[in-house]
Amino acid sequence: MGLEAITFDVADNVATITLDRPEALNSFTDGMAADIQWAWETVRETDDIHSVVLQANGERAFCTGVDIKGGGTWFTRENVWNSFDPGVTLSPKLHHRVWKPVVVAVHGICAGGAQYFLNEADIIICSDDAEFFDPHANVGIVSALEPMGMLHRGVPLGDVLRWALMGNEERIRAETALRLGLVTEVVSRQELRPRAREIALSIARRNPKAIQGTVRAIWESLDMARTTALHNGMSYTEIGNFPANRPAPREKQPPSYR
Repeated sequence: MGLEAITFDVADNVATITLDRPEALNSFTDGMAADIQWAWETVRETDDIHSVVLQANGERAFCTGVDIKGGGTWFTRENVWNSFDPGVTLSPKLHHRVWKPVVVAVHGICAGGAQYFLNEADIIICSDDAEFFDPHANVGIVSALEPMGMLHRGVPLGDVLRWALMGNEERIRAETALRLGLVTEVVSRQELRPRAREIALSIARRNPKAIQGTVRAIWESLDMARTTALHNGMSYTEIGNFPANRPAPREKQPPSYR
């Protein structure tokens, strides 16, 4: 496939997806969405890919959401019933069923719809110059899907509301993102890509089927009642754990008739 807005590389069982529209602050268009959809489907169907790093080119921004100059047509279609959530193409799990771990490396600006890339990531790290904000309120646009995804990740309700309602004035900086649990680690800009790859490589060395079963069980549990989630998780341990790794059953001794 001829990729227009991303690069895609695989080495040592790790796929690296790089957003590559730095001149537009990596805002996404229909073309980038098509590239990303292809990337997630390729990751899902390629057994030699065990984990993923998602990063971005350019000095200023990881991503600034949809290209407001007309590069995204999700919400501007003549028939409103043909509009759809951009997460359908941009997010790996709910729609694409990618259970291979995704490590996201955020630098610089991460604004608005960029949250689609984060909300279904497994591990998010950022550079110390990262800042997260939602510009929707500044231009009078409803912000619903992105903050709902952030809330689903466990970011506290009050902080999600500040982020969604205060527009450009409310910027979550790197250390605050770490405190809120939006990211799990903050490093320097120079360390960001090597550290993301180090994490992905560490995961890729593990049993890939066991890792995917773990990821799937954890994510699916978020939409289930606790008892249902526990039963689902137990079934995955039975499906995914190899019989050879289980202790052999003890042989029954014949009954004694003395």
